[in-house]
Amino acid sequence: MNYLPHLGTVLQVLSADVVARYFRLKGEDVVMVSGSDEHGTPIEIEAVRQGISPKELTDKIHAEVVELFKRWGFSFDNYTRTENPTHIEFVQSHQLKVYNNGYVFTQETEMLYCEHCNRFLPDRFVEGKCPYCGEPARGDQCDACGRLLEPTQLVEPYCAICKGKPVLRKTTQWYFDLPKFSEKLTTYINANEQLSPNAKNFSLNLISEGLKPRAMTRDVSWGIPAPFPGAQGKTFYVWFENVLGYISATIEYFKKSGEQEEWRDFWFNKDAKTFFFIGKDNIPFHVIIFPALLLASGEDYILPCNVSATEFLQFKGEKASKSLRVGIWIDEALELFPPNYWRYFLVATRPESKDFNFSWEIFIEKINSDLNDTFGNFIHRTLTFINTQFKGEIPEIETLDKSAEEVLDSVREKTYTIEKEIEDCRLQSAANTLISISRLGNQYLNEKEPWNLIKRNRAEAANVLYTAAQIVKTLAIVSAPFIPFTAEEIWKTLNLPGSIHNQRWTEALKPLQPKHKISKPKPLFKKIEADGQKLDATLAKIREKSAKEI
Repeated sequence: MNYLPHLGTVLQVLSADVVARYFRLKGEDVVMVSGSDEHGTPIEIEAVRQGISPKELTDKIHAEVVELFKRWGFSFDNYTRTENPTHIEFVQSHQLKVYNNGYVFTQETEMLYCEHCNRFLPDRFVEGKCPYCGEPARGDQCDACGRLLEPTQLVEPYCAICKGKPVLRKTTQWYFDLPKFSEKLTTYINANEQLSPNAKNFSLNLISEGLKPRAMTRDVSWGIPAPFPGAQGKTFYVWFENVLGYISATIEYFKKSGEQEEWRDFWFNKDAKTFFFIGKDNIPFHVIIFPALLLASGEDYILPCNVSATEFLQFKGEKASKSLRVGIWIDEALELFPPNYWRYFLVATRPESKDFNFSWEIFIEKINSDLNDTFGNFIHRTLTFINTQFKGEIPEIETLDKSAEEVLDSVREKTYTIEKEIEDCRLQSAANTLISISRLGNQYLNEKEPWNLIKRNRAEAANVLYTAAQIVKTLAIVSAPFIPFTAEEIWKTLNLPGSIHNQRWTEALKPLQPKHKISKPKPLFKKIEADGQKLDATLAKIREKSAKEI
């Protein structure tokens, strides 16, 4: 990466974190990995613009991202970088197997060359118009229609550095024979019921249009050197090495833990499942190129179980742009509000079927209504009442009445619904089902009115608060994947042992025992009083301060 992620980019990391945290609570053996994508032309272009080396740029950005990801609460087992020896060694070894298996060939081709910059213009070094849809596009892909491109296909191409018009020059590149995998990829995609509909449909359409061989190498210095005979001076096109980073990051994780061969259990065991969370512009690389590379190796890798691709998160109807100051970046976000506000909002509005346009009005509504007035309010009023009226102890009861049993049955069903929704990567639905549990709790309290009931029938009021306390415990567990910091706070207020993140999902439906002592609760959230204009002004001040510090 050549800059800090914005909210649309970090949404994919957040989605992975929610699912990883859930499966850990379920008792599954989970390894969550990713890393800074340090190679490729965007890095080199930005480094040229800043007058520094690509390594200097990526060292700086990687360190900042690692720290910010911790503050966001992302539970990586290994967040690495592609400029590391384990990754480089694995990529070269893997691609040599692909080469030796006969799926790589050389071809002399004409490439765009900038005479002013004295360099070939691969990928993002060249920009122009898409030959298919006419929209602005880069030399490797059109964001508007999603098609993979070659630089020479661009209409009215120009150098991304000097804006000059390039010329054609001949060069030799090493190509991956992607068409040979059309049939196997079609079978894999059709048989995979867990692929998101957009990932499945887009990939099948690409195959039906006819896959073309893809250049694996580039004439750039920043990247992983291609190990093929005669390929001196060539480096891998970034999408032929970064997708292999999921495997190399797993290898690196187990190397560090002293279990050198355990990584194989996650990539060759037929009972293992791999989940990938991406934006829709990355579908062809994860559903076509990555599986094809695994198949081409000749080894029995498991193919991606679920590639969950979101549509775009837009800002004022536009894509995020650092130069145009369109969007919100993850460092800015944390200066505005705590991480759990952003985590909940992004998952609850996750663009799973269509693009979503961010607005402060929707953000304020989701935080104030869902988190503060519904989720936080139910927990706070329940635990406060237990503290003031029952000496901070879970009330003793004789038997649960019918209404209590009904509400706990509904909570149990909603908990099972959240399980299914997370496992199907329908995270937006899961987040909203979570809030519906607290809404159910609020309705129960409002119907029973324990603040009045206790004046005439303490036993019945005890029954109501005992039931409400069980819902609070359920909320603590099922909210942990989404808002981990708040979930931990609830767990501590309930005075339960250990960290909530070391518990099991089944704990959500195990009752708190009568006489169990809880702590005095504090409000979990604060209502946002500012409007969109004030928040835009605050964001502008944050950016002014950052600009002065650079």
